[in-house]
Amino acid sequence: MEIISRDYALSFFSGWYTLHLRFIYPCVNRSVLDNVMKIGVLSDTHLHQVTEKFIAIYDKYLSDKDMILHAGDVVSPEIIDFLNAKDFHGVCGNMDPLEVKRFLPDKKVINLGGCRLGLTHGWGRSDDLEDRILPLFNGVDVIVYGHSHIASNHMRDGVLFFNPGTATGYSSSGVHSIGVLELGDAVRGEILTV
Repeated sequence: MEIISRDYALSFFSGWYTLHLRFIYPCVNRSVLDNVMKIGVLSDTHLHQVTEKFIAIYDKYLSDKDMILHAGDVVSPEIIDFLNAKDFHGVCGNMDPLEVKRFLPDKKVINLGGCRLGLTHGWGRSDDLEDRILPLFNGVDVIVYGHSHIASNHMRDGVLFFNPGTATGYSSSGVHSIGVLELGDAVRGEILTV
């Protein structure tokens, strides 16, 4: 897989720095999907209930998406119920209680047309997290993961590694973010600060 386009933009808006990263990667056999599919991606929300802030993030960034992915540390079944209003896929994380782990697996592969997405949370230190999760999936085009609370959107070993960061959990940098994947003739990953 080669990179089709790479676009970086850093802008200053209303006193906050907004980092906008966009990458576009080809995906195998994309002709199966007639239209572009937009997927909202969350991880590490760490919420015990649906909050006004979470609803505002959902309404602004996720309500128009075709599918929602959550890469773990959901923490509450109430969040799962809320996200299930859409086509929803999620996995559990290390901070999820048993009541969440009953609903969500540790890892999952989602086949969308000719594109295969691996979904997992991750564990352990952040610096070698991708080394640990890569062997979990064979033949995937994208690995969506969480755990580090640090957004990531890059190619490695022919796979797009995509971590949306944390929308509502602890962020050592103070930056909260979500991700958007667009599947069409290519896979496009974008990190949006919220």
